[in-house]
Amino acid sequence: MKMRFNTAVIAVSLAVLVLAGVGCKKKIVDPFPASGAVAGWDKGDKTQTYDAANLYEYIDGGAEQYISAGVVGVSTSDYKFQGKLEVTVDVYTMKTADGAKTIFDADPPTADSKSVQLGDAGRAYGQSVVFRKGPYLVRLTGFEAAPGEADALLALAHGIEGKL
Repeated sequence: MKMRFNTAVIAVSLAVLVLAGVGCKKKIVDPFPASGAVAGWDKGDKTQTYDAANLYEYIDGGAEQYISAGVVGVSTSDYKFQGKLEVTVDVYTMKTADGAKTIFDADPPTADSKSVQLGDAGRAYGQSVVFRKGPYLVRLTGFEAAPGEADALLALAHGIEGKL
């Protein structure tokens, strides 16, 4: 009788631990808006991901700075605005918000940048937008100048911000 009771207690305890563990797991965030979710923007077919161990494959020569700041990984995807403006979006996930701040602050504002209202802090440059929100650092990089580019980049950045 005592053995059955102990077995039942152990079984219930294990079930509670498993359920608690499942409930506490952090949901994986997909920060990339689908095609058409942000007016005029179409998402490329492929999203690539890199973790800290293979980050150098993506940002050769710059990975150590991110690793020192606590990068967990990066997801990257391409977008096209109205079939013309091509943009790459990189979403770096850091262990902490301080890590995202460290990387953001490592590139101080320049004369051609302006502060923008995105996440915890954001900056817009000629053909790019960078912002941080919690443990995420997001870079949108355009590859050619296009009319309305600044507004289009900000719209896409807000679409990403809303998914973080």
